[in-house]
Amino acid sequence: MSKQEYAFKYGDGKVKFSLNSAQVAGELKIKACPVLAEPEQAILQAIRNPIDSLPLREIVKPGETVAFIVNDPTRVANSHVFMPILLDELNAAGIPDEDMFIIFALGTHRAMTKEEMVKEVGPAVAARVRMYNNDTRDQSQFQFFGTTSRGTPVWFNKLVAEADHIVCTGSVVHHFFSGFGGGRKAMLPGVAYYETIRKNHSMMFEPGAVIGRLEGNPVYHDQVEGVQMCRPSFLLNVVLNEKKEFLKVFAGDFVTAHKEACQFVDDVYGVEIGSRADLVIATCSGYPKDINVYQLQKTMDNAWCAVKDGGVVIILGECREGSGSAVYEKTMQENNSPEKVEAALRADFQIGGHKAYAVTRLMKRAEFILVSSLDPALARTLLFTPAKDMGEALQLAFAKLGSGASILLMPQGSLTVPRLTSK
Repeated sequence: MSKQEYAFKYGDGKVKFSLNSAQVAGELKIKACPVLAEPEQAILQAIRNPIDSLPLREIVKPGETVAFIVNDPTRVANSHVFMPILLDELNAAGIPDEDMFIIFALGTHRAMTKEEMVKEVGPAVAARVRMYNNDTRDQSQFQFFGTTSRGTPVWFNKLVAEADHIVCTGSVVHHFFSGFGGGRKAMLPGVAYYETIRKNHSMMFEPGAVIGRLEGNPVYHDQVEGVQMCRPSFLLNVVLNEKKEFLKVFAGDFVTAHKEACQFVDDVYGVEIGSRADLVIATCSGYPKDINVYQLQKTMDNAWCAVKDGGVVIILGECREGSGSAVYEKTMQENNSPEKVEAALRADFQIGGHKAYAVTRLMKRAEFILVSSLDPALARTLLFTPAKDMGEALQLAFAKLGSGASILLMPQGSLTVPRLTSK
């Protein structure tokens, strides 16, 4: 029996383990794609030759103000690379730094520290322009724009609403119920009021609210309709690999440029599999994608696509910040099964609670063994099977499945989206 050694990302380091190579059906990785040799030039090329839009420097006029919406640390976009370029481009068009500012697309995530802000955009940019958090719970910070056809009350941060121009930035990956990240999500949920986000996200129960789908997805269409009420002037979205290297840059109209980015992501990140495996071993690709269970769930969704009914998924995720949501934990403390969680959320949909549903609905197909720094009691409350290390995780998995279980590996679990080609 030949053994193969593996090293999967975990937090800031790696976890090593070995497997019988005869049992490994495959390693699921994103499509080989050349990285951009000169990303700065690609960014300039994109903003000067945008999709369905005038170039950025022709949109903003001297005397006008610009709000840049930038990702928080849970969503890697390499903002520190493109933000200096965006500022310099507008400086050249006669827009001084004091007429531009950054607001971070926190959605319902916690506020960022000053140090985190500086790290996200780089010290030089942080010294040039004002930077703001978005407190989704403070209604006084928001302006009302109307109600969507699906009943979502649309409120956006006043700083954004009162700027002459809004530039949405971010990265594009698959999203488990709104199809894809990026695009309109910089604003909704990024800089939207809690009730706006809550009503929009409650559509995750509806048909069509699935990973990798925009058309016919009620969450996506509702987001676009809401954002149209406070329409961004420009979009810059990037696509990265698991090493945070640039694969491609998209700029222009916030809808059509984003759709082109999504097509590219689907082609590069999607991977076809002939059959599901008994055991799937996936990593979130380390920090920050395994910062908490809230973020780790996205890797769970991808791994779920590759595991057989009744199978096991081992997830490697440090979760240094715990579950990521007190509401999520409370929902799980009060509801000890996937069925009870779903019933509770359908009766009273709450952000944070929705993550309980997103996680536990996957557990109807497979057992999820979690290798993390979480307190084992908390992991069990969240309905995971805790394991202190990979040795224990594999022992638990093989005890359930048998020593000859088939295995699929997902070393890029946060990005790779398996697609079954046969049933």
